[in-house]
Order: sequence, then C-alpha cells, then structure tokens
Amino acid sequence: MSRIGAVAIGRNEGERLVSCLKSLINQLPQDVPIVYVDSGSTDGSVATAQSLGACAIELDASAPFTAARGRNAGFNYLIEHFPDLEYVQFIDGDCELIEGWIEQAVQTLDEDEKLAIVCGRRRERFPDASPYNRLADTEWNTPVGEAKACGGDALMRVSAIREVNGFNDRMICGEEPEMCIRLRQRGWKIRRIDADMTLHDMAMYEFGQWWKRSIRGGWAVAEGAAMHGTPPECYMRRENKSGWMWGFFVPLIAIALAWQTSGLSLLLLLGYPALMWRIYRYRLTQGDLPSHARLYAFWCMLSKPAQAIGQFQYWLMRWRGKQATLIEYKMSVAQRVET
Repeated sequence: MSRIGAVAIGRNEGERLVSCLKSLINQLPQDVPIVYVDSGSTDGSVATAQSLGACAIELDASAPFTAARGRNAGFNYLIEHFPDLEYVQFIDGDCELIEGWIEQAVQTLDEDEKLAIVCGRRRERFPDASPYNRLADTEWNTPVGEAKACGGDALMRVSAIREVNGFNDRMICGEEPEMCIRLRQRGWKIRRIDADMTLHDMAMYEFGQWWKRSIRGGWAVAEGAAMHGTPPECYMRRENKSGWMWGFFVPLIAIALAWQTSGLSLLLLLGYPALMWRIYRYRLTQGDLPSHARLYAFWCMLSKPAQAIGQFQYWLMRWRGKQATLIEYKMSVAQRVET
C-alpha cells in the first residue's frame, strides 16, 4: 500500500483539471489514492475526475465553499479509507505536478521527523501572457529554507495535519499560513526546497480580476492579523498597518487637506515612489530580474487601495456577524472562450 495520497480541489477548472489529474496519475505510483473535491462546478468537473479514475467528492452547497473545506474533505476521506498513509500531496485544480517533485519532497520529509510540510517552486505556466500572470510568478518566488508558511500546493505529513485538525473551514483565503502557524506553535517545521513543484495557470488577463484578487489579499491580511497578530507571532501586523496607511490614510489626508495647506499636503504622495523603491530593492535581493522587480513594485503599490477595501470588508462582515463567501477573481475556461 502506498505511503502517499493526493488531494486536488477545484471549481469549473475545465481542461486545467484534466491536466492536473493526469499529472498526478502519470507521476504517482499506481496504488496512490487520488481524491478530487469539487466546489459547485457546473462544467462537468466531477464526471471528468471520475472518468480519469479519481474519487470525486462534491461539497455540500448549503455551506459557503472554501478551499479549506475542500482540502479538509479530501484529507478526511483519505485518512478514513487509507489509515496507513503517511503523506498527502495537496494541489489546486488549476495546477500541474512537475515531474520529479514527489521523490524530492518525500525524501525531505523522510529525513526530518519534525518537518510537517515541504513545498517547492510554483511557477506560472504563461508568465508573459499578462502583467498579472507575471506578478503571480514573482510572488511565488519565495526564499529556500525553513519557512513560516506554505501555499495550496505542498506535500504534508498526515500526523502533523491531524494534530492541528487541518485547515480552518471558515476562512475564505489565507488558510494555509494560518494552519502553518498552529503547526509551528506545536513544534512542527515547514520547509521550502529548491525544486520546481507545480505549474499554475493563473488565467488573469483583466484589471478587474487583479483588483478582486488584491481585495481578497486585503481580507487575508485583516483576518490573519485579527487571529494571530499579537505577540509572539505578530502575524500580518505590519501588512495590516501598511494597507490602512497607504491604501486609505495617506491619500485621504493628502487630498482632504490640499486646499487648507495650499497643496503642501500632496507632498505626502511622494511616499508612493519611495515605497516602490523599497519593494523593488527587496525583489532584487530575491533574484528577480530588474524588469520583473519594477513591475512587481509598481503593481504592489497600486494594490494598496484594493487591500484597504478588503481589510474594511473583513471588519464589516465580522461586525455584522456574517459568514464570508468566496471572493472569486478567476475566469472559468468557458468564460475565457466567451471573452
């Protein structure tokens, strides 16, 4: 019996899901159980997964769909039906596993019993198709070595995930780093190794998609700071302050006081070029090309108002006592064909 299981999650991924599942089937041993968890797709994703030999689970639509719910459902199915599994490879349905990843990831986990998660480099399949795709590819270029968090694609140790009861079902984004915090608090470690892990199809070609994704990022910042922003973790505290300052207070004060200060308050806006320069210099230290670092710095600065909107939306929803729903920004394959 295999030591490994795989969980893929998705919603209306179309051909991307086919590529995802085929990459798992072709690269994993034949006895590896593969589970696909669907969040209300209308494009026949469930039937597609079943036709490829994966076990397909449909989430109950009576509760809001979240990636965390999907991953937990797949994980729980695996440990119930295959109790001897040691590791689970999680992958998003718009990603494709890169050949050779599993062998390197398993070896890394085998060598350190306190290692809960190992992740690698997620790469964008079409990074030059749009500036937004390039931004995502740059964003995923994180430092190699011991890490504080991982993304949605990663090989995880079953015993560690069970110890913290998996992902937080109620989170609509940012659920991976939140679970990693709970793992680290119990003495587990997360590591990013120098290996290509997955190919991702961002499919982001419109400004509106990027804007919604930035709002979603602001929500993740606000919720993360609310949950773990106090010492010693201080999670997302700096990002939370940055979103409010650059996305709301600086432009508000600069414009609101422009008349009273004879325009002097507009000098506050010079802080934005300074912010871009700091981000640019940081990205260069991560090995980015200068052109990519400039692009990232500009759009990161431009995202601050959207981030502030996301932070405001989180606190408004929390004040109203309502459960959040997904902030969707990606196009399905059908929508891409129509446009």
